[in-house]
Amino acid sequence: MSDDSSARTGATPANASANTSVSTPADAFEAQRRYLGSVAYRLLGSLTDAEDVLQEAWLRWRAADRSAVDDPRAYLTTVVTRLCYDLLGSARVRRESYFGEWLPEPLVSDEDTPAQRAELGESVSLALLAVLEQLTPAERAAFVLHDVFSVGFDEIAASLERTPDAARQLASRARRRVRAGGRRGPVDPAEHRQVVRAFAAATAGGDIRALLDVLDPDVVWHSDGGGIVSAGARPVFGADKVSRLVAGLARKFADTFGVAFALVNGEPGLLFHDADGTVGGVLALTVADGRITEAHIVVNPQKLTHVTRVTVTP
Repeated sequence: MSDDSSARTGATPANASANTSVSTPADAFEAQRRYLGSVAYRLLGSLTDAEDVLQEAWLRWRAADRSAVDDPRAYLTTVVTRLCYDLLGSARVRRESYFGEWLPEPLVSDEDTPAQRAELGESVSLALLAVLEQLTPAERAAFVLHDVFSVGFDEIAASLERTPDAARQLASRARRRVRAGGRRGPVDPAEHRQVVRAFAAATAGGDIRALLDVLDPDVVWHSDGGGIVSAGARPVFGADKVSRLVAGLARKFADTFGVAFALVNGEPGLLFHDADGTVGGVLALTVADGRITEAHIVVNPQKLTHVTRVTVTP
């Protein structure tokens, strides 16, 4: 797969003709809000930080000389990218002092349609967002803008104040590091759902043998409680240890939490909720060759405030 063609999607490029006739600064900004929020989330891995960036971008847009702006979408993409680039440096410092593993905030939805993908870019799994944490801010920005949103290198270069060749090299280096981090190719959604359902059934029954059947021998379990909720501070490696961990958690919380299916960052995953429907955990599962290779569970309540409550049937 070549550097220029990898991970291309139907996402609308930021320099494409995607502007509508608008009469006020607010109209122009709102026309791009979902797209800009999607860019910011993929750059930062945090919905909370992404909202802060959008607020600052709006203030800058309102104060800008808009008569000199030919393409609001491209202009705002540059503003958001620069804000995220600056924020990534301080975020890295905060995450280094975080208790246990820092995982991205999960993006939970009920459906993932072609229209949504065209507007919001390629779905970026929780596992991939975790790998992106290992990149430099410039590498991450170049990778996300080019490979996820199909932004051209001339525009990326302007956003990062680099040359187009330097931006191309950043994206290429990031892509190599992402591949080295274990990123797999896309999995058929039906197969992914089947594996997730098999895992859920085995978990509900506390069936270690069934769990071993659905877990890759080298599976890795990641958890994020943020020091607020009890969770492992380090990854758990291997099917034997992970199956016993999951079975133990199932026994401990069987009378406390129910399970619901949802899309987690565009892929089939699980929500764990109490009797009132309040979500207490979001689990994303990476699947390859019919087995789970990675699991990322977020139970830090500060990262779940945006997750919609589950409707519980009496």
